[in-house]
Amino acid sequence: QVQLVESGGGSVQAGGSLRLSCAASGYTNSIIYMGWFRQAPGKERGGVAAIRPIVGMTYYADSVKGRFSISQDNAKNTVYLQMNSLKPEDTAMYYCAAGNTWGGMAFSRAEYKYWGQGTQVTVSS
Repeated sequence: QVQLVESGGGSVQAGGSLRLSCAASGYTNSIIYMGWFRQAPGKERGGVAAIRPIVGMTYYADSVKGRFSISQDNAKNTVYLQMNSLKPEDTAMYYCAAGNTWGGMAFSRAEYKYWGQGTQVTVSS
């Protein structure tokens, strides 16, 4: 089993920045990719960014390209999401996810086996 714990959410004004962290524990050697998803009230949960460290690949949703950056610190079993130039439409609950059987769909929820509890990000105009 793998446990994921997110942190770093909060409230910020438009144009500001936040860095989310996701600490993994348990059988972390089984994880080969991780991702961040978000869900706003009344909307479906959608992918934001994903990383496959072994092959050096990152993936971003079009809505966050150039503003968000995903990275991983293997020594700390932690993945980060640096969010810059935040917009009110970025307001959502952000979830960390991890998987061990890559099927090629970076932003498919079915691709991920483990999920964190989420951290709230609120961007005011």
